Amino acid sequence: MTSKIKTTAPVSSVGADGEQPNKKISNEIIANENVKNNLQATNCPEKSGQGGGLQTVSMTELYDTVYPPRTPVVDGFLYGGTYLFVGAPKVGKSFFMGQLAYHVAMGLPLWNYPVRKGTVLYLALEDDYARLQRRLSVMFGVECADNLFFATQAKTLNEGLDGELEGFIKEHKDARLIIIDTLQKVREVGGDRYSYSSDYEIVTKLKSFSDKYGVCLLVVHHTRKLESEDSFDMISGTNGLLGAADGAFIMHKKKRTDNTAVMDIVGRDQPDQELTIEFDREQCIWKFQKAETELWKQPPNPLLEAINEFLTGEMQEWEGTATELLKQLPDMQLSANVLSRRLNVVNSQLLNDYGIFYDNKRGHERKIILKRLEQKE
Repeated sequence: MTSKIKTTAPVSSVGADGEQPNKKISNEIIANENVKNNLQATNCPEKSGQGGGLQTVSMTELYDTVYPPRTPVVDGFLYGGTYLFVGAPKVGKSFFMGQLAYHVAMGLPLWNYPVRKGTVLYLALEDDYARLQRRLSVMFGVECADNLFFATQAKTLNEGLDGELEGFIKEHKDARLIIIDTLQKVREVGGDRYSYSSDYEIVTKLKSFSDKYGVCLLVVHHTRKLESEDSFDMISGTNGLLGAADGAFIMHKKKRTDNTAVMDIVGRDQPDQELTIEFDREQCIWKFQKAETELWKQPPNPLLEAINEFLTGEMQEWEGTATELLKQLPDMQLSANVLSRRLNVVNSQLLNDYGIFYDNKRGHERKIILKRLEQKE
């Protein structure tokens, strides 16, 4: 019998080499590589908007549609979409980018956050290859990740950066994370480049790309010199940058010479957090010290628990109607219609927490598909 995996990762350990979670979590990508995470309907026909009219969807159609599940890059920490990573110059952003890239490529937990392994592209546009070589060898020795790629030059967005990134993703189907270090190196140059509309537009372009291909774009940026009580007001530029992004990470120190930094995290898909981290100057990696707030843990869902018990080691796949599935789940006092809609709503949780893929195919008769992609121990 399989068991449930924790909804969120604990963050109470100290250091990158601290005790890891007791439960085994697969590091492999479990989402279908052909499914994009742009949350567009997978089986919802366009019923309005013909001839230029407003495209709408009814509440019934909304609930009856299965949307592609969103899977995290780092559970409880970083998800698909476009995020800003902001800090003052020389605060240690590039060291953390190298650390994050290596952990995702290798599938190693970051502190105590489980990582979903995948290919990583790091655009280190303010570095050269010799500096990258020296930095990474100090951080991780000479053990290589074959699926971690670097570039020190790239086109700007108006010159065709999206085409370059698209070519990389087509060549590396399991791409999970693309780091752009820094935003200034890829943004268009113009007289109004610091206007709200311009800032909003550039992040919107990046977000459109990340949503289309179901990857995470992490964009490094600088803080402004003026201090603020709200750390997110310190992002250089206008509020258009944060307004268009899926979230942001702000790394800041009380004094530049401090080894300790605070990382504030805010976003649409991950919980707001404030982490205290410490820089190990000998190994040049960031180690976890404490979290200001513990991650909220979602309570168990009886329906998902029942499906997890139903897909035992002897039967890893099942296909049938909602009515037939209810016969396999005798404790679920639901109608077939309600069962399908509830599964449509929680399909991301079913995949991320239990490793079970779900789909609801239209046809002569709606068929539910359940397939275990991860074996939990």
